[in-house]
Amino acid sequence: MKLKKIIAAVLSAVILLLALAACAPQEAAPAGDDQSTDASGSAGTDNAEPVTVKLGVVGSIYEDLWAPAQEALKAEGITLEIVQFSDYVTPNNALANGEIDLNAFQHRIYLQSEIDSYGYEIQNIGNTFIIPLNLYSQKVTSVDELQDGDTVAIPDDLTNGGRALKVLEAAGLINLAASAGFNPTVDDIESYNVNIRIEELKANVLPSSLEDVTAAVVNGNYALDFGLKTEEAIYKDTVLDVEEYWNLIAARSADLDDPDKVAVYEKVVKAFQSAGTEDVFNNTFGGYFIKVGWDQDLLAE
Repeated sequence: MKLKKIIAAVLSAVILLLALAACAPQEAAPAGDDQSTDASGSAGTDNAEPVTVKLGVVGSIYEDLWAPAQEALKAEGITLEIVQFSDYVTPNNALANGEIDLNAFQHRIYLQSEIDSYGYEIQNIGNTFIIPLNLYSQKVTSVDELQDGDTVAIPDDLTNGGRALKVLEAAGLINLAASAGFNPTVDDIESYNVNIRIEELKANVLPSSLEDVTAAVVNGNYALDFGLKTEEAIYKDTVLDVEEYWNLIAARSADLDDPDKVAVYEKVVKAFQSAGTEDVFNNTFGGYFIKVGWDQDLLAE
């Protein structure tokens, strides 16, 4: 009997100790160990999960233009991945289909023409710059040297082609009909001051076409990629204050219903609209790019 009493006493003591342990207060977790995440999938400030934003561009110069923004965004926990496209057709399609998050390669009128043509639900979220659409030649050194029968190439896409025709008109080569409106086509040429032959080519082949044509109106990014300098142009674009020609950053309209994405995109826009970017404009590219519309907060509208 004594043995049974001893065993019972030991068991009672163990049960009492376990009960006391269960009632004891728990130690608070060390500060900074909270791993909860917000709606965007980011943890607290000290443990933020990285965010990757894919940005579609056309032309290697954008690697330099966006380098300061990429560096600044790292401190915000944002990795800006540059995705290169070889033409102007695919970046908006890729954006609309969700293959990329943003793109930055086009001006306003081109974006609107793409929306009108394909029904894309994408929109401008920030202005970037304007670049000239200059006339270049390897055959002549002045517009005055162009003669009847010479071939002048222009971009074959509607908006850049229309802008190129305005450049040719400003250079005194053609006259456009008053009824042509903002974005003319070759059918709107009313008369020729020099009987040039206008050839419409893909924008990305215009620089290389200079070997075969007398002159060509070349998009700024392709001119830079090909090593064409502003001072080499035989005529320089002077229409730089028209907002429709301002370049921009575009996003899917549906994404702008998500406050977390808007917050990220706002950081991307502000990172580009910075002194670091302007320094690249002026010092890397000799003022070839001109900042415009940085005072417009399009995400707040």
